[in-house]
Amino acid sequence: MPSHSATDDTATARFRDPRSTEYDFLGSILVRCPGCEGAARVVPAPEHSAPGGRILFRPRRLVCGGCGLSRTWDGRCVSLNRGTHHPATDPYFGAPLWLQTETRHGWLWAYNHEHLDLIRRFVRASLRESAPRYDTGQRMTLVARLPVWIKQAKNRAEVLRAIGRIHAHAIV
Repeated sequence: MPSHSATDDTATARFRDPRSTEYDFLGSILVRCPGCEGAARVVPAPEHSAPGGRILFRPRRLVCGGCGLSRTWDGRCVSLNRGTHHPATDPYFGAPLWLQTETRHGWLWAYNHEHLDLIRRFVRASLRESAPRYDTGQRMTLVARLPVWIKQAKNRAEVLRAIGRIHAHAIV
């Protein structure tokens, strides 16, 4: 009987919710550069990288290795993506995310490769275990907040194909 490799796009046995939230993926966000349309990053500004304070409101820098564009954000307005009806943007500069694609159900997007990998591992799993609510008090993890169409087993193959398209486009 042939064995299945861990990298197959077929369903895997189990996924345990690691209790990640959207905030856990804000350290490095891949975006489309407003200057050259290539891949750029939104990262915490190095001069403000001291621990402490809320990670969401730390100053950020948009940097592009392609054209050299560099912008700084030190404002107070942050706009987190909610929903999948429109292309997603980064919460600081409003630049379109690099890791996204449209499906017939809506837009599938991720802030970075780790975020996309978490979604892929969740979608591939045939058994999905929720994080227990009683031991942390945290109720809505990132996977708990995923749109219903991403969570539905009947859409597994389509969502995995969309993730494959993102990976193919996102060689960064």
